[in-house]
Amino acid sequence: MHAPLAPTARLPIGSDADLARVRRRVRQAAAGLGFRLVQQTKLVTAVSELARNTLVHGGGGHVEMTLLGDGARRGLRLSFVDAGPGIRDVDLAMTDGHTSADGLGPGLSGARRLVQEFALDSTPGRGTTVTITDWVLGLPSPRAGAP
Repeated sequence: MHAPLAPTARLPIGSDADLARVRRRVRQAAAGLGFRLVQQTKLVTAVSELARNTLVHGGGGHVEMTLLGDGARRGLRLSFVDAGPGIRDVDLAMTDGHTSADGLGPGLSGARRLVQEFALDSTPGRGTTVTITDWVLGLPSPRAGAP
């Protein structure tokens, strides 16, 4: 069971300054949970793409950040919510390499590859919610022959 470790924090996404705050808060939360630097970087890259999409394509919204516990595992669930126009063609939007005309980021498919769990719910005219979850990865196995 994915039990919250703390109340869900709701962070606004309405400006470029909010994007920076969201990235910083996610990195701090991930570090506090024990995410290693590479995993933090992947998570923050996905967060940056999804938060920017919320602002640019959804007209703004918010992210709900929940620290999770599942037995000995620790994780972070983030739901990016907007009430914008929605995504007309989800399959196209999730195609590798697809980006909007002005997009320079990894796109939705890139964000999906950077995290362990990804869910997208979008209804044209009603908005979009993208939820990602990432779990702290264990220590890497020692290399063969390493002392």
